[in-house]
Amino acid sequence: MKKSLFTVFILLLIFGCKNNTETNSEVTVQTETETEIKYPSDVIPFMDKWKILLGDGTRSEDLVGFQKEDFFYVENDGKTDWVVYKTPNSGITSRTSSNTRTELGEKAHWIPETGGKLTGTLKVQHVSTTGDANISSSYSVVVGQIHSHEGHENEPLKIFYKKFPGHTKGSVFWNYEINTEGDNSGRWDYSTAVWGYDFSVVGENATTSPAEPEDGIALGEEFSYEVNVYKGIMYLTFTSEGHETIKFTKNLLKSDFSTKKAIPQQIIDGYSSRRTVGVEREIAYAGEINYFKQGAYNQANIKTGSKTYDGDIVKQYANGSYAEVWFKEATVGASTDPNK
Repeated sequence: MKKSLFTVFILLLIFGCKNNTETNSEVTVQTETETEIKYPSDVIPFMDKWKILLGDGTRSEDLVGFQKEDFFYVENDGKTDWVVYKTPNSGITSRTSSNTRTELGEKAHWIPETGGKLTGTLKVQHVSTTGDANISSSYSVVVGQIHSHEGHENEPLKIFYKKFPGHTKGSVFWNYEINTEGDNSGRWDYSTAVWGYDFSVVGENATTSPAEPEDGIALGEEFSYEVNVYKGIMYLTFTSEGHETIKFTKNLLKSDFSTKKAIPQQIIDGYSSRRTVGVEREIAYAGEINYFKQGAYNQANIKTGSKTYDGDIVKQYANGSYAEVWFKEATVGASTDPNK
């Protein structure tokens, strides 16, 4: 009898130890898995200041500890963690656009007189490989914006990256959209090159690209921008290793385009044959509520001749019909005196 009791005790002890070992192993595995997860907010800690719209229509206003596979997540290139913004040529869009985006929208709003500041260090990994070379927005993605939140809801700034198929180097340029006087039927964007071409340079037909830009930026090549709106003046700075640092200023309180005579030749050549060319109100964006945006705002869609595979996102990703932008650093906040 004693021997039987002793045997039962030993078996219970072994069984109990085994269960504890399995439980502890499970806890250890779970803990290790949890520590391996890295969210975009771990890489760029300003995510509490933003909300997001993804290319599949997902929206979130709480980005701390938020990610979504295939759209908004973290990648490591072997040296550095990057926040990835990825979006197809066709998906669910915002109410004011036919272009898809995986893009942050600033929660705080401001007027140009008060201003704000946005910075980013990024590399564009992919743009759509299909499109009409004669259409300006083909093969391009917007990586930073200022967007109006009232009136016509136009955009005083869009920072673009664009690369034609077959080219090694692409272009970085920025567009200013006029705050149109009267209705918005006459609106247009004036484009300024940073490295490479501006928005107006297109192919001679749908299948023929222009010559490759000599001073362009390749896919995977890092560059940085700073947008500093200080007392109504927009100060832009663009930097990239191996390239000249480029700076611009633009008054957001007083228009450069308030008369027909002031309309640039770029606009007359690019717009007048297909739409009304309007003028801007004299006070431009003065007193109008604005906010920053950052990420991947894909400019390729079915209207630009880009393939969309009936909106099938898996097929679009598999066949090059998407935009993908990686950021490793970014800030947003109050403007700073550019003279200090």
